[in-house]
Amino acid sequence: MTDGRRNEPITVVGAGLAGTLLSIILARRGHRVRLYERQDDMRRVVLDAGRSINLALAARGIRALELAGVMKLVEPELVPLPGRMLHDLSGGLTFVPYGQRPEEVIYSVSRPGLNCILLDAAERAGVELLFRHSAVSADFARNQITFQGPSGQPHDIAMERVFATDGAGSILRRTMVEQLDIACTEDLLKHGYKELTLPPFPDGQPRIDKHALHIWPRGGFMLIALPNIDGSFTVTLFLPLNGPESFETLTTPASIETFFATHFPDVRQLMPDLAAEFFQHPTGIMGTVRCEQWSFEDRLLLIGDAAHAITPFHGQGMNCCFEDCSELDALLTNSNDWARSFREFETSRRPNTNAIADMAIENYLEMRDTVRDPKFHLHKALSLELERRHPTRFVPRYSMVMFRDDIPYSVAFERGRIQSEILFALTQTADTLAAVDYAAAAQMIEARLPPLPG
Repeated sequence: MTDGRRNEPITVVGAGLAGTLLSIILARRGHRVRLYERQDDMRRVVLDAGRSINLALAARGIRALELAGVMKLVEPELVPLPGRMLHDLSGGLTFVPYGQRPEEVIYSVSRPGLNCILLDAAERAGVELLFRHSAVSADFARNQITFQGPSGQPHDIAMERVFATDGAGSILRRTMVEQLDIACTEDLLKHGYKELTLPPFPDGQPRIDKHALHIWPRGGFMLIALPNIDGSFTVTLFLPLNGPESFETLTTPASIETFFATHFPDVRQLMPDLAAEFFQHPTGIMGTVRCEQWSFEDRLLLIGDAAHAITPFHGQGMNCCFEDCSELDALLTNSNDWARSFREFETSRRPNTNAIADMAIENYLEMRDTVRDPKFHLHKALSLELERRHPTRFVPRYSMVMFRDDIPYSVAFERGRIQSEILFALTQTADTLAAVDYAAAAQMIEARLPPLPG
């Protein structure tokens, strides 16, 4: 996997998941890659707790990890999740499978654990890693980027073949927006999140089902839990930042205890350090970034969250960023023109990143509220039945997003909209699967949903 520009120097700014994976892919193409990161080497220091939502690895991310030759290294860190486990107020459980085939699972993975694997792989691939080097500014007229290293002294590098993977708060994106007068929106949710821990039993066994994404949907807010390989769960509370039931009202141990006892009584008793963790861990913010331009000539390209940050509710933030890397690799394979590759990357990716951003917001409403509606479960069951009857035409939107890396997000979004209309039409007068008019379903599906590839 090399090209005609072997040994050309490349700069990657940001050693998170997207930056490290991209560095590996570029190094494997034969480039000399230098990777700058503002933080300490996470493999050498104790990480701050409570800042990383556990991640859901799915088909698009797996394909990119395979492309980089690291998937085998990641596999031991994965916990397979075939579905959601819904917890009602009384402690009742409902398991909702994600798909209907054995391979239709997602995988829980620790963000820092995965990042450390990628950093090790980057070093082995020959990437030069520079930690505690912050990008503090850029000059697009002089084509320079200014870094501040461990000594505190600023130094400039040439802006030439730079990939900005410095996250949702990207300094390079904001500088580009200011200096080049580019339109960009950063829409923050009025909801935040808090990470907590559900520890295992003393013998290491998990306290709740390890092979499910657990959700406590409560209408305007929710709690979720994703398993770790040590038997613990990373628990995340998603809650309004302000209002009667919000983070601003949870200011004392008593208020936290009352809130959890009221809304999540079954899990409260499993979290002995709840109040202490609640105060120790920061409240995170979430939002969507949409930027009208991701590149500057053949010199700089925004990748991943730096270009198109999304909210975490579809489990696709990491997968989308990893797909960026594999899509860019394909473009670089087919062209020796960096500027053209950058433009084509923007043109092809933007409709898809806009689509997954919209689907992520929709999925938040589904997870915290819609899943409590009996009609939701009928639609889920009917989706699977229609997929069984029409496998080349009707594939549930969730499956297209999570399990089909050959279907662009934009296609999944539009087909999902049509399929939702079909489901609503079929269940207007039917409240069970047996009552559905499957002849009418076949007519609608064949008229409105052309066959999918493969």
